[in-house]
Amino acid sequence: MNAQAVHTTRRRVLVAATSLVGAMGAGFALVPFVASMNPSARARAAGAPVEAEIGKLEPGALLRVKWRGKPVWVVHRTPAMLASLASNDHKLVDPTSQVPQQPAYCQNPARSIKPEYLVAIGICTHLGCSPTYRPEVAPEDLGAEWKGGFHCPCHGSRFDLAARVFKNVPAPTNLVIPKHTYLNATTLLIGEDGAAA
Repeated sequence: MNAQAVHTTRRRVLVAATSLVGAMGAGFALVPFVASMNPSARARAAGAPVEAEIGKLEPGALLRVKWRGKPVWVVHRTPAMLASLASNDHKLVDPTSQVPQQPAYCQNPARSIKPEYLVAIGICTHLGCSPTYRPEVAPEDLGAEWKGGFHCPCHGSRFDLAARVFKNVPAPTNLVIPKHTYLNATTLLIGEDGAAA
């Protein structure tokens, strides 16, 4: 083999080796960029279902849970609260929940899986304020027809104890009912579909 052929062969080997090392380096350099496109652990956790213990929730009481950065209310309704729901129907914008603000399994008069528990996102459908829980009957500022529910102090929207909006208020629709299921008699899982355990 002459010197010219050895020189050409050596050059080809060096070019191939350099190309291979360069390709591997580019591959390693791309790994962090591709990995950065995946959601972070914090983002995955923020969208994950959340468990709520409701076994010690007293009748009439409200439990606040944070899910996806939003307040979720769990209200343990008393038999009197449930009995009052039908008397509101003629005063409500959407008493039968025709607007899809809830999963299909909650499209009932109580807007819930288990009638004694209301699970609703605590954000007013008008401008995103957070209404206050007003379970008491007929506070003077809400009128004699008030049977308890949620009142948005920002603009005056009112919702009954099934989170259904009253007529002639700024909020256009009922409060949103999130997907939820019961893992057992005392544990609620918010953010995942299912039916009563």
